Amino acid sequence: MVGLPDAAVRESSERIRNAVESCGLEIPRHRVTINLAPADRRKEGVLYDLPIAIALLDASGAFASAHASAPRVSDYLIAGELALDGRLRPIRGACPMAVLAATLNRRGVVVPRANVEEAGAVTGIEVLGAQHLAEVVAHFRGEGGLTHSPRAAPQKCQLHEQFDFSQIRGQESAKRVMTIAAAGAHNVLMVGPAGCGKTMMARALPGIMPPLLPSEVIEVLRIHSAAGLQPPGGGQTVRPVRAPHHGASAAAIVGGGRIVRPGEASLAHRGILFLDELPEFARDVLESLREPLEERRVTIARVSGTVRMPAQFQLVAAMNPSARGGSGVAGNWDAARYLARLSGPLVDRIDLHVELPAVRAAELACARTGASSADLAAIVSAARSRQALRQGETYNADLSPGRLDQIGAFEPAAISFLVGALAGLGLSARGWDKVRRVARTIADIEGDERVRDDHVAEAVQYRFLDRALAAA
Repeated sequence: MVGLPDAAVRESSERIRNAVESCGLEIPRHRVTINLAPADRRKEGVLYDLPIAIALLDASGAFASAHASAPRVSDYLIAGELALDGRLRPIRGACPMAVLAATLNRRGVVVPRANVEEAGAVTGIEVLGAQHLAEVVAHFRGEGGLTHSPRAAPQKCQLHEQFDFSQIRGQESAKRVMTIAAAGAHNVLMVGPAGCGKTMMARALPGIMPPLLPSEVIEVLRIHSAAGLQPPGGGQTVRPVRAPHHGASAAAIVGGGRIVRPGEASLAHRGILFLDELPEFARDVLESLREPLEERRVTIARVSGTVRMPAQFQLVAAMNPSARGGSGVAGNWDAARYLARLSGPLVDRIDLHVELPAVRAAELACARTGASSADLAAIVSAARSRQALRQGETYNADLSPGRLDQIGAFEPAAISFLVGALAGLGLSARGWDKVRRVARTIADIEGDERVRDDHVAEAVQYRFLDRALAAA
């Protein structure tokens, strides 16, 4: 076996021989060379078992007497791990393989039965699921055995530990910020003392976000399939939510390793990456997020090549004002030193900064009031609909500066206000565009086609950490 196979691929020869013999067939006993092209790219994993077995049987004439209507092996992409008795075990990457088959105009794919659901999310191709090698052999002999599995309807399910915003006492201003974040897919950083509801806010946010678009479903499934994970939440329309511990390494967050694997940033693609206790993450971990937040993808360079993975996530972060967990951001030496753990360029990439006060005892004792997740979800849905009519599937947070100039619809008074704020707050050019995107989202929430100065004023007040970092 040649073509840079890893140990799992090299060991497949014994699995294949035993699996074929369990079907009452034989493969040549003389020397056989399996060439895995291209020869300069390393082959990893067990998904090559089934295609090698079928290729050997095809080359040895096992399908020569097949019916005239029998399907051709070359019309399908095939993958699967073989047990010694011929049974097929699930693999990683069934969904990306189905996308590749559609791109190459193949008739379909043959995968283990356990992978049918994820591969079936791709339309326009046959998805054949098998439980045993004998079923695949019978299929290519024209004797039946495999049937096209219909595409399952997308299911929406609830995520575990999801809170309703009505369960959060007080913090109505913070709920407003989370609504803006959900409506425009903006990054948000919550700052407040311990126990004020920051984590509950983050857990409630997925409940007001709209389901994945059909094109986004495929993107998310491809990443999770390649990582060998189940779809987020068990349903195809649920946005992924990743919440790594603050002890996670840079490779765990952005991806990497000896064999490059997607990190939390890619697994959160089209969803939420929640970083609790943000300053407690290692400095190199936080700095590794700067490029993904800007470029919306992760680029990992190795001597053998460069790997690019999508990472269009919504960052939701939370932190205490100080290491002691007390309140107050400005004018506090301990708070300033704690805030200094975050670099200015990283904070500059976060659209919304919201300070949560400590919840008063009177608010805890009263009956639950305020907006519920259902109320906020309706507002978000209406705002997203206005965005879709104006700019298609691009969210406000992803609008380029040139696109903002074209469709932002800023009134002259709004621009004048923003110019003054830019000089007063010392905002960067990136901050200028962040404020414009947030103001456009606020106008969408209010149902206004044009962005007014009051929309800009509200967006500017969500940049208070720019002043705090400048003072620190």
